[in-house]
Formats: sequence, C-alpha cells, structure tokens
Amino acid sequence: MEYQDRVVLLKLVRSVITAELLKDKSGFVKPKCVSPVLQEKRGCFVTLHLGGSLRGCIGTIEPTTSLFSCVEENAINAAFRDPRFSPLGKDEIDAVDIEISVLTVPRVLKFIDCEDLKKRLVAGVHGVILSQGYCRSTFLPQVWEQLPQKEEFLEHLCIKGGMSRSAWREPGLRVEVYEAEYFSEKQLFY
Repeated sequence: MEYQDRVVLLKLVRSVITAELLKDKSGFVKPKCVSPVLQEKRGCFVTLHLGGSLRGCIGTIEPTTSLFSCVEENAINAAFRDPRFSPLGKDEIDAVDIEISVLTVPRVLKFIDCEDLKKRLVAGVHGVILSQGYCRSTFLPQVWEQLPQKEEFLEHLCIKGGMSRSAWREPGLRVEVYEAEYFSEKQLFY
C-alpha cells in the first residue's frame, strides 16, 4: 500500500471519530476520489492506543466491503463500541494514537497435532483465528510482540474466545491464519 493511501486512511479515522465526538458531521469530509487500492474489498482492524495502552480495537476479518468503508465503520466501533472500554471521550481524542491493520483473506491452517500446529505458526507474521463450536477469537500479528511464546499466545487466544486454556491442544479445533499490513500515526507523522 502506498504512503498516500495510508495517510488517507489515518486521516479518515481521526476525522470520523472527531465528528462523532463533537456531534458535528459537517467536520467530516470524505475524499472525492480514493485510489483503487482503497476500493478493494479487504478486512481491517482499527486499534486505538492511549499512553501506550490499548484503548479500543475492533475489526472485520472477512473482506465484505471496500477497505475505505471498512476502516470508516471500524473507526466508530473501536472508539465507541468496544465492550472492553467506555466510549472515547473528547478529552482523549488528541492523545489517542491510531493504528490500522489491513488483512489478507484468512486461510485454513492444516496441522496434525498441537506440536505440528506450533511448528506451522509463524510468530510475528500470522494473525490467528481459533474456532471451536460456537467459540471464536483472533489475535492480530502484532500481538506476538506481547506474547512471543507460541503456547502462551495460543492459551491467551483460547481464553479470549471463551474456550478452555488448553483448547488449542484438543482435536476438532479449527485454525485459520492471515497476515496484516499495519501502520499508525506514530509511525507516519511523528
């Protein structure tokens, strides 16, 4: 993705969140023309950090809408609808750092057993989706930075999805992987 596309998406997130906070849609202006890359159907996540800590993160894994629309929708969701956090306040908007992750289409990861699963996962590259029955959860590739050990990464992912900590060792677990191109205001503007 070109630098200019990244800038457009980051400005979009800040603009749509600010307009929602101020209840003033006139301050939100969509670009008249977006590049073909931003019109492609892609999954994405919008992540907000405040003082180095997570402040909101919501995304869409499957590519169902244009990347531009996906980012716009998930900006609102990350700022105001992440159930782990209270809605973002006016006093926080200037201090929040915005990160966007653009995803590849997930693919099923075939493996024989839990040891084979660990061998096939590429730390720092793979975003991982675990599914067992009605339980499902994902971690973006960036989460490997906080959880670099594969067993610990998988255990936390199971817990996040409402599964037992050891569900990743059990038969019948579905594992999908994807990759992400991610960038933030901090990287591009500061």
